[in-house]
Amino acid sequence: MKPKILILTASFGDGHNSAARHLAEALRPDADVLVADPCHLGNPRINRFLCRTYREITTYTPIIWAWMYRSTDQQDFSRPLPFIDKTEDAVADLLDQFKPDLVVNTYPIYPYMVERQFVGRRRVPVVTVVTDSIEINAAWTRSPSDHFLITDQHTREGLITQKIPAEKIQVIGFPVSPRFEELPKITPDDSLDPFRILFFPTARSPHVNDIIRAALAHDTRITVVLGRNLRRLYRKVHQLKQSFPGRIRIKGWTRKVPELLSSHHLIIGKAGGATVHEAIAAQCPMLVHHIVPGQEEGNIELLDRFQTGSLATSAPAIKQAIGDLLADNAKLWREQKRRLTQHARPAAAREAAAFILATANAPQPKP
Repeated sequence: MKPKILILTASFGDGHNSAARHLAEALRPDADVLVADPCHLGNPRINRFLCRTYREITTYTPIIWAWMYRSTDQQDFSRPLPFIDKTEDAVADLLDQFKPDLVVNTYPIYPYMVERQFVGRRRVPVVTVVTDSIEINAAWTRSPSDHFLITDQHTREGLITQKIPAEKIQVIGFPVSPRFEELPKITPDDSLDPFRILFFPTARSPHVNDIIRAALAHDTRITVVLGRNLRRLYRKVHQLKQSFPGRIRIKGWTRKVPELLSSHHLIIGKAGGATVHEAIAAQCPMLVHHIVPGQEEGNIELLDRFQTGSLATSAPAIKQAIGDLLADNAKLWREQKRRLTQHARPAAAREAAAFILATANAPQPKP
């Protein structure tokens, strides 16, 4: 029989759901997989409100979010929290109804809940997929997990200094879409004719047109992916499109992010875990125009250590950064592309799935 794998995720940011979705895709040929969001199952109305609040705070008042994020370093999640008791009930129901052989967590508070529910139930292996890099909140590192799947060697070194046993840590990479393995990548010796830029604006983009103008100040073309900001930003971007015939392409919500990243020379986006690691998997250099203090600081640091991207939060900075990339026959851009071939992990989801399946199928110690 196929092992039963329960993947617990949350909608506070795109990285948790992205990792869960791609892991499930890689696991399904060989496992019975259930992906669930206990926060939503426990109280959907409150969860929708909290998710909207999270997006508003991280977009418009990131300083407040930085304080909230760092305060959780002191929170003791090993004890039940009264305001999320329905979420914990949902975890219990999932364990009872699905009866998994292994539990995967892509959100840091779930391992504590799962561990408490093992009292009086069969204990199964618990694997936590850490969706952040380098800057890792203590909620992740103190969790009662049997294994931690992480993105890179730099993060591994940090976790070991936080007293996590090295044998519990597996450097897998971020579970990006398995399609990244098959898609052809632009090579470092590409002619760059034209230089194609992929832009993901945030809702807090009063200067979205300034960024587009800055990107088009060079011999470039730009694809603007509006996503959930389609209604808010479409008119503004469409008006600008008329001023640059043939140079601006607008997309709304799309499922072809891997294809877009693999066919563009540069991405301008926020420093979310999913976006940064998808860019790395596609071997696409990155400029970060928005960063959420706390968990995303580690992602920009990772780009800096890999020397494959940089922070550029204003239109003049973006214009200058693109000019630097393209100077001297795009020498800097070509160097970044070569480094990305060394750091890209497009097979991370498949490798994570292989580890999870091996763990689920291994004989478990008797209680």
